[in-house]
Formats: sequence, C-alpha cells, structure tokens
Amino acid sequence: MKHKFIAKRYWKDKSTAMGQSDIAAKSFDDVINLSLGDPDLITHDLIIDKSYADARAGHTKYTDFRGDPELRQEIVKYYKDEYGMDIKDEEVFVCASGCLGMYLALEAILDAGDEVILQAPYFTPYPQQVELAGGIPLELPTYEEEDFQVNVKRLESLITERTKALIINSPNNPTGSCLTPEVMKEIAQIAEKYDLLVISDDIYTSFSFQNPFVPFASLQGMKERTIIINSFSKNFTMTGWRVGNIIAPDYIIRVIQQINENVVFTAPSISQRAAIYALRHRHEIQPPMIEEYRNRVFYAAERINRIPKLSVIYPPKGSFYLFMNIKKTGLSSLEAADLILREAHVLVLPGDAFGKCGEGYVRIACTVNVETLKEAFDRIEKIEQFK
Repeated sequence: MKHKFIAKRYWKDKSTAMGQSDIAAKSFDDVINLSLGDPDLITHDLIIDKSYADARAGHTKYTDFRGDPELRQEIVKYYKDEYGMDIKDEEVFVCASGCLGMYLALEAILDAGDEVILQAPYFTPYPQQVELAGGIPLELPTYEEEDFQVNVKRLESLITERTKALIINSPNNPTGSCLTPEVMKEIAQIAEKYDLLVISDDIYTSFSFQNPFVPFASLQGMKERTIIINSFSKNFTMTGWRVGNIIAPDYIIRVIQQINENVVFTAPSISQRAAIYALRHRHEIQPPMIEEYRNRVFYAAERINRIPKLSVIYPPKGSFYLFMNIKKTGLSSLEAADLILREAHVLVLPGDAFGKCGEGYVRIACTVNVETLKEAFDRIEKIEQFK
C-alpha cells in the first residue's frame, strides 16, 4: 500500500499466500481447508491441565530473559537424551515461536547486504525475514527428480564473499523431504570451507517417517557454526501457545537476548510452563499424534497418485505436508490452486509461494482427519482437467 505514513519498503504488497488463505477459506460455506499447517488436534490434556495449575500457582509473570530456567534445563536434557548432544544452558534461548526465533537469529548475525542462501522450496516467510534483518535472500532450488535433496555443487555456485549463512529445513515444509546423512555431511564440508553459519529450522523433527531425525548441529564440527530453531507448535500441536527456542553459540544467544528485550521482552510464562510438560511427557504424548499424522499423509499420497494428472513422491518421508505435482495439467500453480478451490471447494497453497522452483506444484497440509481428506480427494478427482 502506497501511503505517506507507510514505510516505503512496504509500498509494494508483501503479503504471503498463507496470509491470503484466510480470506480464500471464506469463499464457500463448505471449504475444506488444507492450506495452513495448523492441526485440527488440540494440545494434549496433560499439557493444558498442568500449565493451568501452574498459572493458578502464580506463573503469570515475566520469566528470566533467556526463558524459564526449568524449561531451559528440560531442553538441555532433551538433546542429551535424544541425540547424545551436550548443550550448555548458556546456549539456549526461549522465544515466542519459531518464526520469531528465525527473525531474532537473522537480526543477530546479519549486516546490511549480507547474503543468506535458502534451501528451496522454503517456508514462505524466510525471504522477507532475511530482508527485515538487512540481508539479501538467495534461492537454492531443489528438484523432485533429485528427491528434493540439496545439490552441493549448486549450493557452492551461489556462494560469494558476501554469503553469511545457509538456511536448511528438514523434514521440509513444503516438500516433506528429509536431507540424507550424506548430503548433510556435504553441506557441513561446504560450511566449513567457506566459513558459513547454518541455520537449521528443526520444526518437524518428530515427523521423520523413514529414518530417525539427526540434528545438523550433531555433525562433527557443526555445533559451533549452527543455529537451531525449534518450536513446540508442530511437534506438540501447540500452535496457539507461541513458544519455541533457539540453540546457538553463547555469544550469539547473548545478542539475541538483547534484541528480544526490545521486541517482546520474554516469551509467555504460561506457554513456557506448557513446554516443560510437553518435553517431560513426550513419550506419552507424541506417539499417537505422530501415528495419526503418518496415517493422514500416507492416505493422502495414495489418493493423489490415483488421479491421472497428479502425483506426489511415495512413500512420504516427513512433515505433514505433500507437495503435489500438477505439471501434467498444463496449469500454473496459482491456476491449479484456484481451480481446486472453485470446483472442489478445497483450499490449498500454490507451490510458487515457496520459491520459484515450487512452480508446478501445490502444497497440501494434512491437518484434517482421514474422513475429511477422503471427502477432499473425492471432490478433487472429479475435476476434468485432472483426469
């Protein structure tokens, strides 16, 4: 919007496909919304009940600036128990969501003009988050025929003297791909060769269906040059609680703390208490949730691959998204998403919202139950252009 009272950098519309999807969802009374990664399941009763009791007991004030010490201890313990990693308390920062965590990390490390390479297709906010922090985003395309793995030669070709960091995301939103151990080791060698930071967006760690999740920071020599972004939103169906954490070298954490004190001061105290119980009781809470989403993703993938002009990689590897290939239809991503909404009353996101290499795809979020997914695909398969 061009207006004298609006900063000129926002005169050009920078709204995202995710933000616009809320408007599109109201187009019809019977829309099945497969656009956003906001699960239909609610937070586990155990988490709600225990955090509510803590709120009643007085946990309603500001916390320590780096986060509730009890939560930081649980995060340290989690990494030791799950991955054998030794994380120091000084390397942990609790933030009000993974999205804010990414922005804080970028704000802490970037000078004006620094370049950040983005594994693409990418989570839609990445480019603007880089720009807000004064950086320049560069898209590193990955392709379905390469299993959406990072091509290290392609990565190396993008590196210049201004390159500061690389953002990776595995399991990936939107493709569902998971970086192989071999590719991660090659990325680590590149990071070391060019003295780069790696920001690892570890939001979907629980949804790695074929192989156990391996933190990039656990690779030899990578802990000191990796910033981990975590969130409780997806791993514990806690999207509305807005709580996440950052793990990074202590000198970066100190800068992140200074920035955050001028943004939100501290993450919500009650949400932090909820996060404590999520971690402590994860072995009770997570298995049924993970199995539910696994069933949904596999069901949806099977339905997609029965439709002649649509396809998706099978079996799904991770996350609860599917990146549906629509190239045989001859439609653009935007045209296909619009057609699906108009004729099937199913809301999906166009693939180009996740980077240029996302053209030819639409993203489906399996955040509704199998019965609702069945109805969605019953409608989609009737579209003539897909037959």
